[in-house]
Amino acid sequence: MENKNHLIIPAAIISTAFIIGVVIFIFAWKSNYSSNQTITVTGSAKQDIVSDFAILKGTLFAEAPSQEAAYRQLEKEKPALISYLNSEGFSKDKIEFNTISSYPVYEVGTNGQPTTNIKSFVYNQRVEVQSNDVYKIKNISLEITSLIEKGVDFRVDTPEFYYTKLAEVKIAIQAAAAKDAMVRAEKIAEATGRSIGPMKDARMGVLQITPRFSNQVSDYGVNDITSIEKEITAVVSASFKIN
Repeated sequence: MENKNHLIIPAAIISTAFIIGVVIFIFAWKSNYSSNQTITVTGSAKQDIVSDFAILKGTLFAEAPSQEAAYRQLEKEKPALISYLNSEGFSKDKIEFNTISSYPVYEVGTNGQPTTNIKSFVYNQRVEVQSNDVYKIKNISLEITSLIEKGVDFRVDTPEFYYTKLAEVKIAIQAAAAKDAMVRAEKIAEATGRSIGPMKDARMGVLQITPRFSNQVSDYGVNDITSIEKEITAVVSASFKIN
């Protein structure tokens, strides 16, 4: 009888220790599992911006049977172009003329293919003006082609519109996108009776700068320079610990 009691006590101790060990293991596992649980959400933010700097570019053309005549014609067209830009508030030193280039124009044969006979020469020169008055640049781009009535062949490019304070906006809008991600995570956690802890990871997506009301998106980002009124969109993917 004494031998049986002698065996029962150690067995009870071992059983109790085993149960305590299992409880500790389960508690530790649950604690570790809970600490490793995260939620990943995507937040976004948009902001309207208005361009504050514009560039107008175009090309002045002249064509004549000889190189000398084409060059003289090009030089003859310049004063009318300069006069027009002066009337719009651009002094001569604000008008940038680039290097003159030229190329021959070949006659076309009866088969529709160019021949080796030179028909004429074309001389052209790139011209550029810049301004903080973006609407002035836009209006000039629409009206400057009227110079053709004065014998000036000026072919204008689509104006370029920029926002010079973009660096400041990027910081603010990315912060707003991160905050939106946190709010989304909180709402999801609350719906399941949980709460979120510290942010564990965050990745900034590429910025999309598009014309206002546009749905244009690119994996590499969009940087629109064709519109005065734009909107900038930031996206942030963030992971939060779940409590």
